[in-house]
Amino acid sequence: MASNITFHEGYLIGTVSSEERVQLSQQKGATIWLTGLSASGKSTIACALEQHLLHLHKYAYRLDGDNVRFGLNKDLGFDEKSRNENIRRIGEVSRLFADSCCLTITAFISPYRIDREFARQIHEKSGLPFVEVFVDAPLSVVEQRDPKGLYKKARAGEIKDFTGISAPYEIPENPEIHLNTAETNVTESVRIITQYLVSHGYMPETTQ
Repeated sequence: MASNITFHEGYLIGTVSSEERVQLSQQKGATIWLTGLSASGKSTIACALEQHLLHLHKYAYRLDGDNVRFGLNKDLGFDEKSRNENIRRIGEVSRLFADSCCLTITAFISPYRIDREFARQIHEKSGLPFVEVFVDAPLSVVEQRDPKGLYKKARAGEIKDFTGISAPYEIPENPEIHLNTAETNVTESVRIITQYLVSHGYMPETTQ
């Protein structure tokens, strides 16, 4: 970190406090962090959840590989060090979004516990909710789905460091939500996450 910069905590005249931001936005920010193997259903659930929350007139935004890997993180590869930095940056960005009272949805494999724990800790340090959602599907199921043929290529040795095949995925130990997508469809997954947000006071009860 540069030594000649100073972080302002919000004490300057005209700045908005966290409490005032929540009051004016009529919404609390939180990060909903979807983690799981490729083809487990993370992106599909994230897209559906974002649409559902927006239809409820909630400020929500989805971060995933399509809008992060091609911009903010386009300089990163897929080796372990690059994966660590990828998740570090996403953790920091999602924290800023959550601080703006956004219901921030992230959909990344994020295979290492230490990286997910870093994201959690920087949220908690800022007093922001962090909801880890384990999007779980057996390897046999995701290999059968394999919409992009990535598992087949990984098995053939055409892709190195592929999570679940030649690189590890460390299962979340205590996720706030555990979705088994071999048994739970997208609609039900969105309902479960939404109900969690309501029951924990991150958004009001809704009849929709």
